[in-house]
Amino acid sequence: MRALVTGGSSGIGASICARIVADGGTAISLDVNPPAAGAGAGFVACDVTQEAMVVAAVAEATERLGGLDRAFLNAGIGGVGAIMDLTAEAWDTMHAVDLRGVFLSLRESARAMLAGDGGSIVVTSSISGSLADRRMSHYNSAKAGANHFARIAAAELGPRGIRVNVIAPGTTQTPMAATTDETLPGYRAAVTARTPLGGFGDPDLVAEAAVGLSNMRWVTGQILAADGGVSLSSPIDVEDFLPAEAKPWMAVAGDVER
Repeated sequence: MRALVTGGSSGIGASICARIVADGGTAISLDVNPPAAGAGAGFVACDVTQEAMVVAAVAEATERLGGLDRAFLNAGIGGVGAIMDLTAEAWDTMHAVDLRGVFLSLRESARAMLAGDGGSIVVTSSISGSLADRRMSHYNSAKAGANHFARIAAAELGPRGIRVNVIAPGTTQTPMAATTDETLPGYRAAVTARTPLGGFGDPDLVAEAAVGLSNMRWVTGQILAADGGVSLSSPIDVEDFLPAEAKPWMAVAGDVER
């Protein structure tokens, strides 16, 4: 596997790189920051919002890899802000990274793959792309756009030998989510309680799903939630309103095996 990973120097991206290397492949991170020493992945500096940088970085990564057959478009940012308080700058910055960055990275990766034997592209989105989270309109709408763009890309590029799919994590323990323990007391416990498989999102588990999805040769245009089942939560689920004695069959699941 010869793969580039945007945003591959930390969080889910770093776990994707590590998984590829562990499986015997070669990975290059396209990021504004270099990976940690000894990460095992190569590095090309790249800001995914800048077209010229993306064009040059994908070309350099492809040359160093000796071709490209996998691309994991993982670069992204997050943020919180009520609609009435959001600035146009905050909106534009979010969409520049989380949607424009996906477009530019996908276009260039596909061009590189078309010069070879095709390949597989996996976009890291979020379950928030299909949810209505208050105070996250800029983030959720950018992820929704990335989801739909990826499906259109799958339809356009499939006949040319390129599969395009989406991995949609839930809340995951990454640098992006690291501040929630301070800013949102109780958030981690609430998310954990709503996750059927137990625990909080783990980057290595999301990476396992992303790399696995990239290898599925008869799958394209799909959005796979890698969230431990947290997106199954419903605010009108009758189970939440039943007394404990009415559900003796329930057992508390432990953390998913890592």
